Order: sequence, then C-alpha cells, then structure tokens
Amino acid sequence: MQRITSRDNEKIKHALRVRGGKEPGDIFIEGKRLAAEALGSGVRLEYAFISSDLVAREGEDELKQALAGSGVPVYELPNKLLASVADTESPQGIILIGQRPNVGLSEAFASQRPGGLPVALLLSRGNKPANLGAILRTAEAAGVRTVITSAGSADAFSPKALRASMGSAFRLRVVEKADEDEVTAEAKRAGFVVSGTTADGAAAHTAIDWTQKRLLIFGSEASGLSPQLEAALEERIAIEMEKPVESLNLAVSAGVILFEARRQVYG
Repeated sequence: MQRITSRDNEKIKHALRVRGGKEPGDIFIEGKRLAAEALGSGVRLEYAFISSDLVAREGEDELKQALAGSGVPVYELPNKLLASVADTESPQGIILIGQRPNVGLSEAFASQRPGGLPVALLLSRGNKPANLGAILRTAEAAGVRTVITSAGSADAFSPKALRASMGSAFRLRVVEKADEDEVTAEAKRAGFVVSGTTADGAAAHTAIDWTQKRLLIFGSEASGLSPQLEAALEERIAIEMEKPVESLNLAVSAGVILFEARRQVYG
C-alpha cells in the first residue's frame, strides 16, 4: 500500500475533480457501506484512498479483505488529508474512485431482467440529488430494474445521490440525461404503456393493472410534467389522498405507486 501525504499529488487532484463533477467519466464513492456495495456490485474501480486510522483500526476485516482482493490500487492517506478530500463532514476513512456506468437508451427497453416488475421509470427534470437517490433506492426495493433520468435532471451518480441511493445506483440499469421524446417513442415501440402521474383526469393508482409493461413518468415537484410529456401519455395516474393535501414528496409518491405494483405482481 502506497502512502500519499501531499495535497499536490495527482491522484488527490483527480479525486477532487471527480468529487466536483469535473470528470464526467468517473464517480466519487465515499463511506464504508457504499464502498462495500461498489465492491460487491461489479463497479469498475480505478483506485482507493483509505485513512491511516482505518488501516490501523482492528475490525472492518471484511471490507479490507474485499478491497485487498479487488486488485484496485490502494493509497493510505493521513486522516486530515483524507478529510480534506471527502465530501462528508464526518468521513469514515475510505473513498473509491470508479468509472461511471454507461447504459444507453437502446438497452432500457430491450429486455426486462427476470424477477423484476414490468415497469421502467422516467424521472423528468428531477433536480434534487438526495431525492433522486431516494427514488433509486425505492425503485430497487420495489423490484424496478430500469430508471431513466431526463436531460436537466440531477446527476444520479453524484456523491449526494449515491449516498441517498445506498448502493442501488450500482445495481439498477440507469440511463442518464435522455431525451424525453426519444424515451417515450422507444417505450411505445417496445410495447410499454406510457403512463404518467398527474392530477388531471387520472385513474387511481390502485385501479391500474400493473402486470402490463409500463413506462411510469414522474415530473418535477415544482412543475410536474411538461406539455410535451402530457401529450405523449397513454394513461394518467394519481394517488388518492385527503384534502387539502394536493401532492406528496416525489420519493414518497414513487414508493406508494411502486409498492402497489409490487403487491399486484407478487401478491
């Protein structure tokens, strides 16, 4: 294990660029849980930083062994130097730099992985990284295998979104920054019903047959679906709720609808 002690080191400079979103091909993975998820999910890793405290500390053997067996170059950093690179206020002593998964739109509807819901998600202009990460986690928990983000959406692999997804982003088929018109057209060609959450003229989410293949679209919390997406819908869906409440947090809405779909599909 090599030791880095200077902030002027090229690996440190590269990691800081990745953390700041200035290296679009790479992702910044921080923390023990997220590092373990990345190591176990087949993410292509480039190198790792580990703090002197974590090197010396007893325990964490499983994580250390997985890191040692991964073949990834590991660099020991003094605690203060690692803290200066970290994205969190209380770093856990480990940072991985990996390659961003690259999934094209052509793969989104090509085939559904066995064992999942027949539902793909399109998140339109969701600009809150923590919310996006929470939706990815919820989607995986419900059985969704494909999540698409539109152009103008937050980065699904930013440090904040990754922490909120708790590893789900590594396992899902995530298509990023897609053109919405292309997504709906591709879904229809593949036999998916294009459905969207909207309050106008919508059927209750419990009245929908979720055993059919669907592209389920969620708009932004601020402005909902664009007129173009509204026009592309073949089905409108709403969650029935008590007045005067008119809407729910986006991640909560996704959970309510997707777990109804799961109930129908799995019983």
